[in-house]
Amino acid sequence: MSIKRVIFVGLLIFVPISIAAQWLHWGSLIVFATAGLAIVPLAAWMGTATEAVAIVVGPSMGGLLNATFGNATELIIALVALNAGLISVVKASLTGSIIGNLLLVMGLSMLLGGLKYKEQTFQSVVARVNASSMNLAVISMLLPTALHFTAKSIGEPIIQRLSVAVAVVLITVYGLTLLFSMRTHNHLYNPELTEQNLQALAQGNLAESRPRHRKHLWGWIGVLLACTLLVAIESELLVHTLEAATASLGLTTLFTGVILLPIIGNAAEHATAVTVAMKDKMDLSVSVAVGSSMQIALFVAPVLVITGWLIGQPMDLDFNPFELVAVTVAVLIANSISSDGRSNWLEGTLLMAAYTVLALAFYFYPVTEGLR
Repeated sequence: MSIKRVIFVGLLIFVPISIAAQWLHWGSLIVFATAGLAIVPLAAWMGTATEAVAIVVGPSMGGLLNATFGNATELIIALVALNAGLISVVKASLTGSIIGNLLLVMGLSMLLGGLKYKEQTFQSVVARVNASSMNLAVISMLLPTALHFTAKSIGEPIIQRLSVAVAVVLITVYGLTLLFSMRTHNHLYNPELTEQNLQALAQGNLAESRPRHRKHLWGWIGVLLACTLLVAIESELLVHTLEAATASLGLTTLFTGVILLPIIGNAAEHATAVTVAMKDKMDLSVSVAVGSSMQIALFVAPVLVITGWLIGQPMDLDFNPFELVAVTVAVLIANSISSDGRSNWLEGTLLMAAYTVLALAFYFYPVTEGLR
């Protein structure tokens, strides 16, 4: 058993501890901390179960399953916060997930991979496609915010209707990116596969993996459902104690939403990206980091906007201008560094430095300014 697996198994102890802490009234800070630690291994097991089920059901359904559950933890936390009316926390967590994946995860992967290998390569074509998708996400966040900022007479209902319309466009684009990556241009995302291998993969002939996982299919489905339920429970505890816990730590809601919550929700994914980068599989590492940001921007955020509209919560794409600046900066520097399809330890350091600067800015952002 790998060290990473041992750590994730050990962290499962915080699931009963967090529930006991809430039941026995041990205090908001303890409940918040233990619930956050409990979500980390649950997210890891959700990812493992999703991959196991995906191997059995074949590449098309498997790709869709991975795309759907890839950011399930962040989506669940955001849905719980949205239902509780914490709109500012939801928007901050979306911002944090995007900049965290683009700067922290990709930066740490390039740094540690670059220390082991002088230079690493990945598909530049895929990087350019991803860059274009992230540019679209920035535009989709920029326009509602700019409209609200420049046209003061426009009310919240109009902004929300605009956001719902934009959300439909983004989800459509997300579906098209799945079609592009899994069907029409999957050779770009699997460059090591020959035409014969692609045909075998399309037919689901995974001789080594599928029989082994098929025997335990229902077990993995059970793990996936159980982890999803437990993540929902832990998210309730996390969100319920968020404001009191962060106040006792002297942190703002903005900093917690942008920095802490995305790290909790993405910890397992972060570990995977860094691990494969250190094995010189930079294509996979970049795919995990950038793909997760794309899914947040093109799928999770639109789903939350539509859900907020349906349940009567004013969730829209009108972000705090400071958050919007942070996302724009993250996308610009990540696109600049990844456009050539090559990476080294210095580029990883630059990405992490950018993340550190943004984190410090969010830490010192004044509470009195409030959040939209």
